[in-house]
Amino acid sequence: MTVRLATPAEYAEVGAITVAAYTVDGYLDAERSYADVLRDAADRARQAELWVGVDGEALLGTVTICPTGSSYRELADDADQGEFRMLAVAPHARRHGVARALVNHCVARSRQQGHREIVICSVDTMSSAHTLYESVGFVRAPELDWSPVSDIRLWGYRLLL
Repeated sequence: MTVRLATPAEYAEVGAITVAAYTVDGYLDAERSYADVLRDAADRARQAELWVGVDGEALLGTVTICPTGSSYRELADDADQGEFRMLAVAPHARRHGVARALVNHCVARSRQQGHREIVICSVDTMSSAHTLYESVGFVRAPELDWSPVSDIRLWGYRLLL
């Protein structure tokens, strides 16, 4: 598998993979407005860094890295903090290390950019994501917890670099 920036020709598929990943696990009602945000990979590519994991031509997963100044940053307040969001793996590609490779890429990219830490948030019930983040070295940071809407609770995590 290779991790690279998504191309414009892939944006629609990247958006579909992201929505499918969140929906299949029960974290998203496809009719809810957040589905539109997840589906809009072109906007993420314009305002952040849209990365994909591919095997040949097959898209397996995606992650959005949120650089300083990106409207997609939710937690990172300082230029020496990295942040990523919207980690998603196509349902058929799960359990093959795609998510781990994408997270490791985010960590390597943050190190390359000289960040002191990476901060992320995850829905409180995404236990498999939490297990992955913790296995990479992220630790819970309850001071970063927040709720974008009343029925969603996001847990904060940080990784010191």
